[in-house]
Amino acid sequence: MRRLFTSTFAALVLCYLLAAGIGLAAQAKPAAKAAAIKNPVASTPASIAAGEASFKRYCRFCHGEDAKGDGPQAPKDTHPPNLTDAKWDHGSTDGDIFTVIKDGVGPKFDMKGYNSKMTAPEMWNVVNYLRSIGPTGAAR
Repeated sequence: MRRLFTSTFAALVLCYLLAAGIGLAAQAKPAAKAAAIKNPVASTPASIAAGEASFKRYCRFCHGEDAKGDGPQAPKDTHPPNLTDAKWDHGSTDGDIFTVIKDGVGPKFDMKGYNSKMTAPEMWNVVNYLRSIGPTGAAR
């Protein structure tokens, strides 16, 4: 009986480790795909102004009025990133930023995705706005 329990336990541990490894591999693939996405919206004054308006409508509550990560309504125990500095925790290309806006940040979803609230052009405008207030020479 003990041998059966040990074998079953070992099989369950192996399955868990395999599932965890597959999950990590699956997470890496979308990141690579996101980085490769090119911004289809030109960074014009009109796009930047529209992006600023969308940022103030959807993002400022958590990220702050000036995107410094100090918004008054950030969920408890979260620390929204400063979007004006050179440190990007979830990728620094336009595609990475767009994907974070679209899908949110997990696994606890500290930031919900805005795919159901914003159109793709609105999200790209926010990317252009963030680029305009962020550090110069940032990855595109």
